[in-house]
Amino acid sequence: MNPLLVTSTAESTGKTAVTLALARIAADRGREVGYMKPKGTRLRSVVGKTLDEDPMLARELLGVDAEMHELEPVVYSPTFVEGAIRGREDPAELRERVADAYDGLAAGTDAMFVEGGGDVRTGGVVDLTDPDVAALLDADVLLVAEYEDPGDVDEVLAAVEDVGDRLAGVLFNRVGDAVYDDVEKDVAPFLDTRGVDTVGAVPRDPDLAGVTVAALADELGAEVLVEGDDDALVQRFMVGAMGGEEALRHFRRARDVAVITGGDRSDIATTAIEAASVRCLVLTGGHRPSGSVLGKAKDAGLPVLSVPGDTLTTVERAEDVVSSGRTRDARTIETMRDLLETHADVDALIGPADG
Repeated sequence: MNPLLVTSTAESTGKTAVTLALARIAADRGREVGYMKPKGTRLRSVVGKTLDEDPMLARELLGVDAEMHELEPVVYSPTFVEGAIRGREDPAELRERVADAYDGLAAGTDAMFVEGGGDVRTGGVVDLTDPDVAALLDADVLLVAEYEDPGDVDEVLAAVEDVGDRLAGVLFNRVGDAVYDDVEKDVAPFLDTRGVDTVGAVPRDPDLAGVTVAALADELGAEVLVEGDDDALVQRFMVGAMGGEEALRHFRRARDVAVITGGDRSDIATTAIEAASVRCLVLTGGHRPSGSVLGKAKDAGLPVLSVPGDTLTTVERAEDVVSSGRTRDARTIETMRDLLETHADVDALIGPADG
């Protein structure tokens, strides 16, 4: 089979679990499998110290015998991007580095699984978006997307256009009960009219949905300033460092986020309270916001946490909580495997079982 590259319409859509679960299925079907993540995007710091546990988990689960620099040849940090913009990175050399690493990893395998970094367009500054990587490696592409409302189909179609003829299909992941029938009866048939195959719709599973507000507060050692839905699940984090209007646009486009911002940024705090997608507010620096901000949060039922550390340190710790918890272990991959075998056309992606 051609290598399969798993990309997504947005960050944190479950690419790792999908990629490794498909690889495990292929391995159990008698294939010699390999894994690669060309762009490392899960970083501990802006200077590029990698936090990426995905390749390490792949080594453990798939028995891949390779070093981190082979599995993840480009560390796509803010410092790297800045250097690329200033002309300090050579796209041709980077492409050669990725291709050489891939050739080494693919030797002796008959099924290679390539995990995208960030979203479908991440890497554009050095001509290494996921579609670029797919062309470089002659890979088919699985597009992972989430669906909450009809507007999400716009993002799917835009990503499909980016991928082009290499698209193997769209997999909707973490689909909520309220919209599951919509995906099957409306969205998938609509995409079919556009020549786009939907290869599955994986229902939301509580074990894969992130970290609860209560667990996040406990891990951060946070003081709870306003109580709310402690069982709400946080899947990603956004840093409130922009103006209020811009922040509101970003928050509204996000899904199941915790907003992390300085406790003295009452404008950002107020904006986060107004955004339906925000599950909790984490205030840094030990600053206590005004009574009016806390009152609005209480009225909205939005939990507000306070931590003494600075924003960068808190973001790093919060990302650690999610990345090292239930969503990044062998049990997660087995859960995703079961979901894919039940709710997706696995044969269309990796071929039927031998015999």
